[in-house]
Amino acid sequence: MLKHVILWQLKDELAGEEKEAVMRGIKEGLEGLAGQVPGLLEVHVQIEKLPTSTVDVMLDSTLTDADALAAYAVHPAHVKVADEKVRPYTKSRACIDYEV
Repeated sequence: MLKHVILWQLKDELAGEEKEAVMRGIKEGLEGLAGQVPGLLEVHVQIEKLPTSTVDVMLDSTLTDADALAAYAVHPAHVKVADEKVRPYTKSRACIDYEV
């Protein structure tokens, strides 16, 4: 199995209710991929955090293997969520992939 973890910072101009709505949209969009993308075993998005956090959103997903991760990256459902709910609102992204 493989873990795919991403941390995002949202754009500085997002604040208050708008920022909360964007985070909820990211969470709903990415978690909605469960059952749609072959090889995607689990997907969790964390938007509730302590004030000491330095990022806004975390994706913690589990896939069957590296081939499933490669297929996930280009899967139309994933690309749609990334293009509509994630990329327009994020200023930075950090990723780590590792085998478990």
